[in-house]
Amino acid sequence: MELRRTLPRIVLAAAIAGGIGYVFTWDQPIAHWMHVAMKGSGVGLLALYAALLAMERPGDRDGWLITLVLGLGALGDVLLDVLGLQLGALSFLAGHLVAIGLYLKNRRAPLTVVRAVGALAFTVLVVALAWSLPTDRAAAPGIALYTTGLSLMAAAAWLSRFPRVLTGLGAMLFLVSDLLIFAKLGPLAGSDLAGFGVWAFYFTGQLMICLGVTRTLAARA
Repeated sequence: MELRRTLPRIVLAAAIAGGIGYVFTWDQPIAHWMHVAMKGSGVGLLALYAALLAMERPGDRDGWLITLVLGLGALGDVLLDVLGLQLGALSFLAGHLVAIGLYLKNRRAPLTVVRAVGALAFTVLVVALAWSLPTDRAAAPGIALYTTGLSLMAAAAWLSRFPRVLTGLGAMLFLVSDLLIFAKLGPLAGSDLAGFGVWAFYFTGQLMICLGVTRTLAARA
C-alpha cells in the first residue's frame, strides 16, 4: 500500500528530472538513441504518472484521456528526432484533438455564443500569426493547419473546469513553445535563446497541464 502511494510521486520526480536533464544533453557527445530517449523521458514519465493515478480510479475515463494526451506528446517528441517533423506534428495534433474532447467534456460553464466567438477569434489570431512566421511560404499552410488544432486546444483548456493557473496557463505555454518553433523558421532563425525557450515552455506547459488535470480528477474522486 505504501509503495502504491509513493510510486506516482517517484515517477513524477523522475519526469521532472528527465525534462530538466534533457537540456544538459544538447551539447554532449552521446549516442543519438540516448539523446532521443532522454528527450522522450520527461513527458513519457508524466504519462506514466497520469496512468498510475488513473489506475486508482476504476472507470475514470478522463484519467486515461489525459494519459493518452501526454503519451501522444511523448511519442511526438521522439518522432520529431527519429522520423521527422511531419510525423511528429501528426502525433502532437492527435494529442490536441484528444485534449479538446477532454476539456470540452469538462467545461467550466455552458459554451455560450460569447465564449464560442471568443475562442474562435483567439484561434484565428493565433493561426494568422503562425502562418506569417516561416520564411519558406510553402510551409505556411501546414503550420496553419497544425496551429488550428493547437490553438483550439489552448482555448478549450482555458474554458475547462481544470485550474487556469495550471492547465489553462500550461496550454498557453505549450502554444508559445510551438510559436517559437515557427519563429525559428523565420525571424528568430539561429536564435539559441529561442531554442531553449521552445523546450522550457513546452515541458513546463505539459507538466502544468498534467498536474492541473490529475489533481482535479483526484479531488473529484
